[in-house]
Amino acid sequence: MRITALSQAATAEFAPETTYLDTSTWGLLPRRTIAAVKALADENAAGLRVGAGSLDAVESARTGFARLVGVHPDRVATGGSVAVHVGLIAASLPPEAEVLCPEGEFSSLVSPFAHRSDLRLRYVPLAGLAGAVRPDTALVAFSAVQSADGRTADLAAVRAAAAAHGARTLVDATQAAGWFPLEAGEYDYTVTGGFKYLLCPRGTSFLTVTEEAQAHLPALFAGWISSGAPWNAMYGPAELAPTARRFDEPPAFLSYHGAERSLALLGEVGVDALHAHATSLAARLRAGLAVLGHEAVPGESAIVAVPGLGHRKEDLARAGIRVSDRAGNLRASFHLYNTEAHVDRLLDVLA
Repeated sequence: MRITALSQAATAEFAPETTYLDTSTWGLLPRRTIAAVKALADENAAGLRVGAGSLDAVESARTGFARLVGVHPDRVATGGSVAVHVGLIAASLPPEAEVLCPEGEFSSLVSPFAHRSDLRLRYVPLAGLAGAVRPDTALVAFSAVQSADGRTADLAAVRAAAAAHGARTLVDATQAAGWFPLEAGEYDYTVTGGFKYLLCPRGTSFLTVTEEAQAHLPALFAGWISSGAPWNAMYGPAELAPTARRFDEPPAFLSYHGAERSLALLGEVGVDALHAHATSLAARLRAGLAVLGHEAVPGESAIVAVPGLGHRKEDLARAGIRVSDRAGNLRASFHLYNTEAHVDRLLDVLA
């Protein structure tokens, strides 16, 4: 899909009242998503909906996400938060297992491991992650794109190092999935919060598990929804689904009715088109910042971070520009609803 079609989709689905450059905090909801959530809420209020929501919507969201990250839907589990997915993986590790993570990694990815006192966590700089994998490393857990500054991991190098030493891999794709080309099946596990670049309501999160790695995860959250045929498994112990659906959590139906529509929109636009659009805007911002004498974190990410400039967040908010302050960085992030005019507006106010 060409950028012109992408622009048409943005015009049809979004009408922000600010210069919104903060998708890394949360993504704007498309009109179609809002309509789906409102329709379900109205049906619930009127007593017209059986079971508070449709499992078909959950399946549609699962399929839409699977297409975006290049795996079969059977390899995707649905849930509500990255921390819960990571907690399941943390529970699968034996005592004294080593978990290798980048320094400054997002809390939801590292906390479930850190609060198991019998695991060994080791932190290294992101650039040295692949070189730090060693024979006793059980798991390498890292974000494809860093939350604080938008740096991207050397995915191929980490995969190769993990394979060489027999370590599993866990990738947090929350800041990547949707705009960053990612083949989730190349990693043992991926976790993705849906409310950022996937433009889903909060309460949507996706776990991918390879068929081999699935056998190593405990069914800690097993319930009727984990059976793969929930309406036939409501009483007594449920027989777990043979696929990654065995790790499904009970769905937040309002969120998943919206997620179905958001993921359909991203499927229509395409990851490659969105990647080209978002990274070109980010490159324009980096070039403009250099002219102003501000050095952004280098790279080709859709997320632009400027060290030491986070204090300008409130000034920009008063000017109607929404960015974030993360670890002292001024952080701007781009999606399909952003334009070159948004970049130029930010540069004008910073100047």
